[in-house]
Parts: sequence; C-alpha cells; structure tokens
Amino acid sequence: MQEFRPTRFQILPLVIKNLLIINGLVFLAQLTIGGGATPIINMEDVFALHTWQSPLFKPWQLITHMFMHSTQDFSHIFFNMFALWMFGSILENLWGPKRFLIFYISCGLGAALCHMGVLYYETEQLIKAYSAADYATQQTFKTDFYLRLNEATLGASGAVFGCLAAFGYLFPNTLIYIYFFIPLKAKWFVLLYAGYELYATIRNSAGDSVAHVAHLGGALVGIILVYTWNKKNKKTFY
Repeated sequence: MQEFRPTRFQILPLVIKNLLIINGLVFLAQLTIGGGATPIINMEDVFALHTWQSPLFKPWQLITHMFMHSTQDFSHIFFNMFALWMFGSILENLWGPKRFLIFYISCGLGAALCHMGVLYYETEQLIKAYSAADYATQQTFKTDFYLRLNEATLGASGAVFGCLAAFGYLFPNTLIYIYFFIPLKAKWFVLLYAGYELYATIRNSAGDSVAHVAHLGGALVGIILVYTWNKKNKKTFY
C-alpha cells in the first residue's frame, strides 16, 4: 500500500488553482457573452468539441472543450471541479506542476480522441442513412440531421477521470467517502465507476447525453501514463 506523505503539501497547488480559475472564467463567459437569445459569440459552436464530419469542427476544440461546461446544469462544473481539486491536488503535490499539467492535458486529449472515434462511426451511419433517403424524407428530418451532425461535446470529465484512475492506482487502499458518509477504498471506487461507465456505453440509452466513452478514454490514458512512469522510475516516481 502506498501512502501519501508529501513534504510540502498545498491545499490548492499552482496548476489546480489556475485550472479552477480558467474553468470558472470560461463558465462565466458562457453565461454572459455566450448566453441569452442573441449571444455575442456562440461559444459552443466555436470552442466545444464537434465530430470531424461537422463543418463546425476546429482543431483547437480538442483542448478548449476541456474548459467548458453545460450552463443548463450547474452540477456539471461543480462536481468536475470538486473532483479535480480532490484528486488532482494530491497528484500535483506528488508530481509537481509540470508533470501534472502534462498528465491532465494528455488525459483530456485521450478522452477526446476516443469520443471522436465513436462520434465518427455514429455520424457516418447517420450521413449514409440521410443520403440514401428520398428528398421528402430528407426534408422531414433535415433539422434533426443537422442538429445531430453539429452536436457539441464539452466538459473536463475525461481529464478528471484520468486523475481519478491515477489516484486509484497510486493509493488503492485510501478511503473515499461516498456522499461524505459511505467509506469505500479507492481501488473499488475506480473499478465500480469504470464498470458503470462501460455498462452505460454498451447500453447506449436513448436520451443519454453523457460521453461515457470519453470518461473511459480519460481513465485509460491516465492508467497507462501512471503505470509507465511508475515502472520506469519506481524509487523516484515524481
């Protein structure tokens, strides 16, 4: 069992503090210049992640989508930022700011690429079905077709899942209190959460707007990175 006993523990380390600030400022911008009936700029169209087949896709979205959250559900940003602070601050204290930032961005990119792979397949099926339909059918479903083609994905969840996976790997027997009352070892929490995400991915329920594959992708990249780094230099991991 590995124990976390840093010599200089910071409650709010540098990278975590700046990530919280950036996410908060972007959320505020979404509510102000990007909100309302006539927004100054449609931030989701410009900065959220879109499938490669969408005319709205831009390369920078692979990074910028990590700093955006749904303005319709405050719990989206709250729980992401709470989990980022809870697990990420320990990782940054252990690794230092540079390695943690590399880890965080890598997990977010890995999550985005996994999600994009699934989106590409689903969108190809949609495009083929739409192209094969007759003109009348196309006109009937035209609005729905373009809404799905240009659907946006946003949130830090993929990168945060990478942090959660790394924490579970490094500190497997550390207790996590579910709803602040139910104790559960980190290794079981991570495995149960990953199992749920896999189940939700396979089930693919109608109306489920959560990017479960992105969560799994972020966790997978996180495990690969932490395993590789730990294997190469076990004695001086950070």
